[in-house]
Amino acid sequence: MAGRNGTVVTEFFLTAFSEHPEWGLPLFLVFLSFYLLTLLGNVGMVLLIRVDGRLHTPMYFFLGHLSFVDVCYSSAIVPQMLAVLLEHGATLSYSRCAAQFFSFTFFASIDCYLLAIMAYDRYVAVCRPLLYVTIMTEKALWGLVAGAYGAGLSSAFVRTVTAFTLSFCGNNEIDFIFCDLPPLLKLTCGDSYTQEVVIIVFAIFVMPLCVVVILVSYLFIIRAILQIRSAGGRAKTFSTCASHLTAVSLFFGTLIFMYLRDNSGQSSEEDRVVSVLYTVVTPMLNPFIYSLRNKEVKQAFRKALCRTKASGKP
Repeated sequence: MAGRNGTVVTEFFLTAFSEHPEWGLPLFLVFLSFYLLTLLGNVGMVLLIRVDGRLHTPMYFFLGHLSFVDVCYSSAIVPQMLAVLLEHGATLSYSRCAAQFFSFTFFASIDCYLLAIMAYDRYVAVCRPLLYVTIMTEKALWGLVAGAYGAGLSSAFVRTVTAFTLSFCGNNEIDFIFCDLPPLLKLTCGDSYTQEVVIIVFAIFVMPLCVVVILVSYLFIIRAILQIRSAGGRAKTFSTCASHLTAVSLFFGTLIFMYLRDNSGQSSEEDRVVSVLYTVVTPMLNPFIYSLRNKEVKQAFRKALCRTKASGKP
């Protein structure tokens, strides 16, 4: 391995959970099952939205893209993490580490933007119902999604280039499940102030900006719900937002805890647990959150099952 004392690092060695080698196989099996559920749930959601005409609405259009991005987001991290657990460590070249960081940042940023767009969609549906069809046109939907992908690409490109122009020297071991920014910053040497400022500035245009859009949208939604006189009407209107609120709380809660806090004195084990939540658990839970709390998705799923059973009969 390269990198001791003043030696420049040309590769990285991932050593997640190395202090508990006996955890390797159990964690491998658990995370493999989570990953398979992530693929099954999200790919199933994309197919369900595609084949069922009742789900051809703006909300499910965005949900389909969220499911697709969750598959890519999880696939950028979990296979490498499984290799680390199974082999008790894995060596990554400098370029491979940069590619993984870019992929993770790209898809995580799109996830943030899509959740913010979905909050805006709920705002228009609840607060401007008569204008919903004219505002959320097909052209507007594709424009919003294209903007999310474009903004995610720009953010990922700038953050990756900035992060990997830092000088890494000394120990090349990353005690983490993938090449992420906090553990990489611990390996830097020399003056990294300018790069860190650029990274933070671009991070502000992703996470905090999306959180503001979501909070403002839901403030208007809550105000509109409180103006509904019947309790049944309020409950019905709020139920259309409950799944999205759950997904937002789970995703942004873990990201904010990980990135918008003082990392000094924080344990690597604590960071790893939090990172597992937003890279493994959240993408797995999203399709179940939206299906368990949504009558339209349940009905579409039952219809698809009945169609499958009917086609299987002689």
